[in-house]
Amino acid sequence: MTTALWPLQQAVITALRTDTALSGLVTGVFDNVPETQARPYVTYGTATEAADDAHNQRGLTSNMTLHVWSEHLGFKEAAGILAALDQVLDRRPLTVAGFRDVSIAHQQHQQLRDPDPEIRHIAVTYRVWLTKE
Repeated sequence: MTTALWPLQQAVITALRTDTALSGLVTGVFDNVPETQARPYVTYGTATEAADDAHNQRGLTSNMTLHVWSEHLGFKEAAGILAALDQVLDRRPLTVAGFRDVSIAHQQHQQLRDPDPEIRHIAVTYRVWLTKE
């Protein structure tokens, strides 16, 4: 089995960082958040992969999680950022190096209360289907 973990992460972060609507809502999109970074921001979380071959084609299915972090009281700001993420990713074209027929869909999300009562957090999982070139 081949892996799309790194090229998928690069493609997602690039798509999010270059979207002007999302950029207007967050201070950044990160793999590794700088210690003094102001919220709200988005982080790339975890990803899983499974082989999803078809006849003579190598394929993968990945579940990828992004995290929205906010200090706004209530979940309104975080929910708006989640909607902006969907505008960029959900059922939208995504170019992933080494793969074709890339399809991405919002799978689920969860609102979370951080131990710090000032922080709101939404974890969102996208399912991605990819065919190896």
